[in-house]
Amino acid sequence: MTQKAPPDEREIAALVGHKFPGGHYTVEHWENFLLTECTGADLLPDGQVHPVVLFHMPILGAGTTIAEMFALGQADSDFSIGIESYDWRMFKPLKEDVRYRIEAHITEADRRAHDDGRVYDRIQFQFDIADPAGDAVAQTIITWHYNRSVS
Repeated sequence: MTQKAPPDEREIAALVGHKFPGGHYTVEHWENFLLTECTGADLLPDGQVHPVVLFHMPILGAGTTIAEMFALGQADSDFSIGIESYDWRMFKPLKEDVRYRIEAHITEADRRAHDDGRVYDRIQFQFDIADPAGDAVAQTIITWHYNRSVS
């Protein structure tokens, strides 16, 4: 059986600088309640949003989807993605019912190999979240490995 060759290394490197459309996201009370409940925690005071929202809020608010992020890196399948890290930086508490501006772009994209020779592409996405005044509230940096098959 012939395995699919990985995408050209130059195509992956060319992803650096790719910008997502950007947009807005507002966390409503019901969403914060459900997210907080599923973590087993109590609601935070003063309408603060549980940080677990940073798994999906930046992606949706930036006008993209997980599927598009998979496609940009030419993932072989849903199972070919490996997570290196999710780095969350919070500069201010996220609050319910605030319309946040989210911008995102790809900061790194390159071909690498594990010690055992298995090839992967490492792609890093940065999402910046700002409040209505334009002040930075949070930043998420997601780094994924797109594991490649070689023929």
